Amino acid sequence: MELNQLKPVKGSRHHQRRLGRGQGSGYGGTATRGHKGAKSRSGYSRKFGFEGGQMPIQRRLPKFGFTNLNRKSYKPINLETLQALADKNGWDVITPERLKDAGFISKNDLVKILGKGEVKSKLEVKAHAFSDTAKAAIEAAQGVVVKL
Repeated sequence: MELNQLKPVKGSRHHQRRLGRGQGSGYGGTATRGHKGAKSRSGYSRKFGFEGGQMPIQRRLPKFGFTNLNRKSYKPINLETLQALADKNGWDVITPERLKDAGFISKNDLVKILGKGEVKSKLEVKAHAFSDTAKAAIEAAQGVVVKL
């Protein structure tokens, strides 16, 4: 067998219908689109959420709630996580850059340290916010809290 003898498997290739090319083609006239109406016109595309003229769900349901444009959302990190990182990597200073490198936060995340767990070693922790219990626990272990 040679390359010029290769053919696709029978039934794997379909003949493309040439629509709207005159009556002799068998697909002229309405070009298989039926008679009249929006769907038969060129350039028709159904709007997103269109439900056939019925009032769409996004208009049936009421608006509610409020979005505060000035809201700051913090990525929570617990003391037990900080202690595990310090033990594993031998860190005595923990910063958002180090947390990013360790894969705990993303590039522009704000960090809040929460008080779950305990701190055994003396750590200098730099973050954007601290809970009262976390701050007290870090300072009780002779650590330093630096708010960014």
